[in-house]
Amino acid sequence: MNARLALLGTVTPGATESEVFRLALGHAVGELGALGGTMHLRGPMSALRLVSSVGLPPALTRSWEIVDQEGPLAPARALQQGRGVWVPLPKDLPAEESGWPGTGLAALPVFSGRRSIGALTVLAGEEGEPSTEHWDFLRDVVAWTEDRMAQAPPPSGPAQTEPGGERLRQALKEVQVGSWDWDIRNGDLIWDEAALKLYGTLPADFTGRIDNWMRIVHPDDLAPTLAAAQQAILDHSVYEAEYRVRRLDGTWGWTRARGRATYDEHGEPLRMIGVGWESNESRTARDALSRALRHMSDGFLAVDDEWRITFANVEAERFLGFSEEELFGRLLWDLPATRQVPGLKESCLAAGAEEKPAGFDVYIADCRRRLHVRLVPGPDGRTLYFQDVTEKRRLAQERQAAERAAAERAVRIAELTTELAKATTSRDVVEAVARRVLPPFAASGLMVQVSEGDRLHHVGAVGYPRDFVALLDSRSRSTGADPAWDTIATGLPRFISSAREYATRYPELADFPTLGDKKSWAFLPLTASGHTFGVCVVSFDRPRLLDDEERALLTTITALVAQSLERARLYDAEHTRSRELQRSLLPQALPELPACTAAARYLPAGQGADVGGDWYDIIPLSGGQVALVVGDVMGHGLPEAATMGRLRTAVHTLADLELPPDEILGHLNDIVGGMSEASYATCLYALYDPTTRVCSIARAGHPPPALVRPDGTVHFPEPEADPPLGAAKPPFETAELEVPEGSLLVLYTDGLVESATREIDEGMAELARLLGAAHADGTAADLEGLCDTLTAGLLPADQQAADDAAFLVARLHALPADAMAAWSLPEDPRAASQARRHVREQLAAWDLDDLSPTTELLVSELVGNVVRHARGPVRLRLLRTTELICEVYDGSQTMPRIRHAADTDEGGRGLQLISALSSRWGARYTPTGKCIWTEQSLRGPAEPAEVLFLNPAAFDEDWEALL
Repeated sequence: MNARLALLGTVTPGATESEVFRLALGHAVGELGALGGTMHLRGPMSALRLVSSVGLPPALTRSWEIVDQEGPLAPARALQQGRGVWVPLPKDLPAEESGWPGTGLAALPVFSGRRSIGALTVLAGEEGEPSTEHWDFLRDVVAWTEDRMAQAPPPSGPAQTEPGGERLRQALKEVQVGSWDWDIRNGDLIWDEAALKLYGTLPADFTGRIDNWMRIVHPDDLAPTLAAAQQAILDHSVYEAEYRVRRLDGTWGWTRARGRATYDEHGEPLRMIGVGWESNESRTARDALSRALRHMSDGFLAVDDEWRITFANVEAERFLGFSEEELFGRLLWDLPATRQVPGLKESCLAAGAEEKPAGFDVYIADCRRRLHVRLVPGPDGRTLYFQDVTEKRRLAQERQAAERAAAERAVRIAELTTELAKATTSRDVVEAVARRVLPPFAASGLMVQVSEGDRLHHVGAVGYPRDFVALLDSRSRSTGADPAWDTIATGLPRFISSAREYATRYPELADFPTLGDKKSWAFLPLTASGHTFGVCVVSFDRPRLLDDEERALLTTITALVAQSLERARLYDAEHTRSRELQRSLLPQALPELPACTAAARYLPAGQGADVGGDWYDIIPLSGGQVALVVGDVMGHGLPEAATMGRLRTAVHTLADLELPPDEILGHLNDIVGGMSEASYATCLYALYDPTTRVCSIARAGHPPPALVRPDGTVHFPEPEADPPLGAAKPPFETAELEVPEGSLLVLYTDGLVESATREIDEGMAELARLLGAAHADGTAADLEGLCDTLTAGLLPADQQAADDAAFLVARLHALPADAMAAWSLPEDPRAASQARRHVREQLAAWDLDDLSPTTELLVSELVGNVVRHARGPVRLRLLRTTELICEVYDGSQTMPRIRHAADTDEGGRGLQLISALSSRWGARYTPTGKCIWTEQSLRGPAEPAEVLFLNPAAFDEDWEALL
């Protein structure tokens, strides 16, 4: 027998579970030469609790304290498969990035009978996966653990002592009874304030999940406590358990719990509701609590599930007219005192049926008393508290009557304040004032103007003729008296009660009352930060003399309006700048490319919403490829628009480096992660190759694209959705799909398909319907018209959108087979001669003989460099699009770079020659090496230097010597 197993066999049965786990893990780690190990036990719902670890620091095991049983981690896999599993760790990541050192994790399930109750996991070192002998040893260790767990003693509870008088008073003071409510179906957990304190949990740390409870239970007590709960649920009986919990100071304290489960009509458990209390001083505390309830000033009753009385305190005896002995066992509703209270039985039965605490008032007409009754359900029945609140309610009514008058005066300000808090733009402010100020004062007109220099500019008006508003807009300051300018100059309100008074005060403006069709006015200054910047005019269609209270209220309201209007004007200015910035950062026009024809839209959010960070782009790449991009920076505002511009620039730069989609998203993730903790963005990057009709798609937290095939079917290819940029951990997943000729690819942000009234799945379904209908009726042929159709269908003009949206519609075109030619070349100097011959023949077939001299020189230089400096296999490809593209492939990863050759150097001028002869050139990595490419205009070269266009065919026989 293995010496370690023999040593474990000497352990006396009855060891605690924590000691069993420690011994098992210690010997398992030692036998395998592992780095460390963990033991998890199954909890409620789909959670595994870490109960013991060996050799691993807390910083490493913290993320494994609670493990999802349905997840991908090693302990969960062992439970899912019911056998030992080996989960290798990534080899290409350092420990500080992967989070775990070593080579992999070996995990085995732990059983109790036929039911799996946990898992033992070992972190392997350099030795890698355990051998067959090691697996057998681990199974023997698990079998020993299962046997010793079955023999472990149950929690014994604290020693009970009888405290003295002072300790009795202290125990009564400190007793805590907390209630809990556990949703058995989804694991939600509710603790009241007393339960949070009892179980040593801060409110900020409470997540409302059963995991909270699992974390604070002592590892030795977790298994028997869970078994007791499971048995109570199966037996439909009362759950009772005593166990230790970790306090806030790190010490362990004993608690007791008691509860009962509820079930649906099929007998399936729904919830378990109960209470918990500290049991270190449980018996003495319960006695003290009973005495306190017995003599409390409020009435207290306890009834069973049949509403029969099981306890009554002195106040309840007095109210019901019987002693506790006479009340015990009697039905509550049979007592004369309860029958005299109208609605008591009905209210109690209704509250009891809901199985949650409830409170209500009842009125006893005979003695003119009002009682407040509170009913609290428990595992064995219900408790009722009742308190005489007659005097309390009378004082409250008098206080309410006194406050109502003040509230009515303040309600107008409160309503306006609420409206102004929602107002974002200057127009919103004017509309809020019109709704909340004009009706209470029976006013018929409102005008808001602000001063800019010596002119008053119109902000908004209600109840005035358009001609009159136009007359006053941008009116310059006159030399005579003017009520608006006088109000701004003095900062004091002016009240004019009639048209006659207006004409008397301002004879030069005597016709204004007639033109504006008003009979009285209140000119109120708009003052903010000590500066009067405008005037708010409230007018009436009849003569009106406002009293002092109305004038004071209007003046107070105007101060609020001024603050909001000042803020709104700043927002208007910033919003205008943001819109201009965002428009400048988006593509001004989409490129016309052979691989795709496209149309796009950017749709800002509705009025009052800030600018967003949605963007789209089309980036032409080498070899006729094209990158289609759409992204969304989370949030709204000028910083988000600026971040969008930075990301769009970064995408262009990374795309020009010819990186694959997953690497581009990886670099973008680093950029967003380095901005700030609050910066996140989603992005979808699609790379289309017209020579293969393959589209490679990678996305980071972004909705999938819509693909409309030529037959009209709409498909949403869904590559693995990685988290948003800034929160993801590369590598990103890439999906490749073959795209039939003429297919539509639609990229969009979530603002197009998701809103407060529409789930994203519903929006995607509507998008698919619109695309299918457009294809069926032929309107999809016009991409601009299709964009208008999608906008009208998904973002109607009469519905204000809360988020901005961007989408890109691209019709993808494949490169015809007769526009491509490719050849394999030998890995020797003859390759250049063969390449030139292939070029001459192919360009002649394409009727591009004028490009032959230039192209042959380019091919000679490219192939010659490959033969001399790289390695095979060597391949040549020509593509005819709107440009002539020449590509030379080799098996080397070394990229060419232009350098300045000295006058005495024999070489080093090849790339300068290529740069001079082509309109564009570059290089990109391939899965097997690299590709160097050039582009030439099909219109032919400009007048070239004579020396550059010697006939390359003349050197076919002696080219090797030239190399």
